Amino acid sequence: MPFLAELGQHFLPEVILAIGVLVLILIGAFRGERGFSLVDEMAVGILGLAIVAILLSSKQVDVAVFDGAFIDDAFSRFVKVLALVGAMVSILMSVDWLQRNGLEKFEFPVLVILSTLGMMLLISADNLIALYLGLELMSLALYVMAAFARDDGRSSEAGLKYFVLGALSSGMMLYGSSLLYGFSGTVSFDGIAQAVTEHPPLGVIFGLVFVLAGLAFKMSAAPFHMWTPDVYEGAPTPVTAFFASAAKMAAVAITARIVITAFPAITTQWRQIIVFLAIASTLLGSFAAIGQTNIKRLMAYSSIGHMGFALIGLAAGTEAGVKGVAVYLAIYLVMTLGSFAAILAMRVDGRNVENISDLSGLSRTNGLMAFFLAMLMFSLAGIPPLAGFFAKYYVLLAAVDAGLYPLAVVGVLASAVAAFYYLRVVKVMYFDEPAPDFDRSPLAIRAVLAASTVALLGFWLYPAPIMDAAGAAAKSLF
Repeated sequence: MPFLAELGQHFLPEVILAIGVLVLILIGAFRGERGFSLVDEMAVGILGLAIVAILLSSKQVDVAVFDGAFIDDAFSRFVKVLALVGAMVSILMSVDWLQRNGLEKFEFPVLVILSTLGMMLLISADNLIALYLGLELMSLALYVMAAFARDDGRSSEAGLKYFVLGALSSGMMLYGSSLLYGFSGTVSFDGIAQAVTEHPPLGVIFGLVFVLAGLAFKMSAAPFHMWTPDVYEGAPTPVTAFFASAAKMAAVAITARIVITAFPAITTQWRQIIVFLAIASTLLGSFAAIGQTNIKRLMAYSSIGHMGFALIGLAAGTEAGVKGVAVYLAIYLVMTLGSFAAILAMRVDGRNVENISDLSGLSRTNGLMAFFLAMLMFSLAGIPPLAGFFAKYYVLLAAVDAGLYPLAVVGVLASAVAAFYYLRVVKVMYFDEPAPDFDRSPLAIRAVLAASTVALLGFWLYPAPIMDAAGAAAKSLF
């Protein structure tokens, strides 16, 4: 049967997650709270199995399946691996935190997998309906995860804020999608591309603006960033790590897909929207973070700025620009997971601490952790030869090649300003008087912190795997 053939050939990772989540729910229902460890371990295995399925299918040709609703191409496979890695590492880092806070509930890994399944559907979406279904499946699980520590007022507030503003953004995107369907007569990205000419009606432009506004909310690009600092600070730290890593991969990927594949004829028009989002995000992320004292809020503004840099590459509208975006996403994922591993390691007498001042004198109390975190901060600031420098280099180079010189200049200036608050963290660790020493971290958190640092240091020595995969991903969109 054609349906089952498509399901097995091009939809296998999603099938693995869907069946896996049903099995985990049954195990959790029968074993109750005793099933947390087993469900957690199985969740990591299911995500790993999905990654293996994607890697084994990496040589397949690009195919649209289910009547063109979803597409299996090199770009989707590249970003799906990033999202799955982000989800897997987030679960691994969450175990100790959840147990210490009395939240070892089997629902947590189940919600992570459900959200990841939504991300994978979103990344492969090839029409407006599939886009909305994937987005909502991802978001509904994220709303619950933000308020997972339901006895904590900050967590409940974070979940409510994210839910209310997320519903608003979904409504905006639906309105934009209805306009695009009304003026083009189709929900397919390819059909929209054929219907929209170089001089589109005003309704198409309005529809595109609303769709991009809804997606900008999901990637926390300014001026749709208002939820980010409060939700990052209030949500449980492992949830914040998941928000900042895997969820961003899907949002940026679908934004790139929709503008490149559905609107190639009006690049000039959508480029203006992307340029505005990029400038607003890089500047806001750079300046608003300067006065932050809470490291999770600092990372929130940092993520806003980094999404701005990813959009600089997308604004180029070229294959080189999309390749730069793909490379940026891969490096950003590593930097973010490493940074949140360090935040999860900030624990004094069994109590989590989140202030930057708690890192004072870390080089004298825990020299290895101070070194790892310093390398992560240097990479986030874009200082060579760390991977963060190359991430910014490729997106800025694409913008210059596309003639977007003012945008590239703004990006360089914003990066210089952002370096201040990253280097301030390093200064606190190496030059301030020591604060109380941190408790010994679990092995998983120390491993993530070390592995991410090694990856960022080693990228300039052997960048070929990431560069080749990103190049193939970009080529499949054009």
